[in-house]
Amino acid sequence: MSIPTRAGVFDALVAGPPEGRPVLLLHGFPETGRAWRRQIEALAADGYRVVAPDQRGYSPGVRPERPEEYGIGALVDDVVAITEELGWATFDLVGHDWGGAVAWWTADAHPDRLRTLTVVSTPHPGALAEAMRTDEDQRARSTYMRDWRETPATEDRMLADDARQLRSLYAGRIPQDSVDAYVRHLSEPGALTAALNWYRSGRPENAIGVIDVPTLYVWSPEDIAFGPAAAQESGKWVGGPYRFETLPGISHWIPEEAPEALNRLLLEHLRAYGD
Repeated sequence: MSIPTRAGVFDALVAGPPEGRPVLLLHGFPETGRAWRRQIEALAADGYRVVAPDQRGYSPGVRPERPEEYGIGALVDDVVAITEELGWATFDLVGHDWGGAVAWWTADAHPDRLRTLTVVSTPHPGALAEAMRTDEDQRARSTYMRDWRETPATEDRMLADDARQLRSLYAGRIPQDSVDAYVRHLSEPGALTAALNWYRSGRPENAIGVIDVPTLYVWSPEDIAFGPAAAQESGKWVGGPYRFETLPGISHWIPEEAPEALNRLLLEHLRAYGD
């Protein structure tokens, strides 16, 4: 499906009955909407209308060149534009990795638009910022972000030798056909630079607040990027109903590594806040 907006045309995977309750799924780096394949199947089978767009930079039709055009404000605006084009006055929002960050910020900026929020892996940005200041473990985990922002040759390194470094990021936890699909997608001219521009866009202009939307946060102890300090403190940043679930033995790639467990939690959360 193609979704035209003022920013450009987003590619998206779509499933479920058109009249079903709408759910938007936001992927992270370095993936596409394909990361949600198993969630799309489960949600559509349960009667939900599911849309998983390739986000800004990942969709060729929305691939601006300047890093500053990938700031969090623009990414949240994309969520609003996509859902308005779809005719969704309210919807359930789900995000993983960078998509999780966008989901937190969208819930802060547009709580009236969201029925529920589900975030996978990514702590609340306020909790993560606090952990970066006070927790040496989290600072160590996050050094890669600085490297990717400050090193113009990152793309060359990641794509060299049949994208050996890029492939290593998935740590053998994602099905090989998906890894190959992501590598092909990000090997297109300009695609990897656009994806990395999310890291190079600079800090948000405004501070994020407490989230009042009913929230499910799912984290895994073997996540290499996000440690326990930020994960466990995220609940302090949610004023509405909050559920925190951990998936032992699972890495950062929860949607594809533990789809059955995530689908169960997600469906329980959505059903708890039905009509």
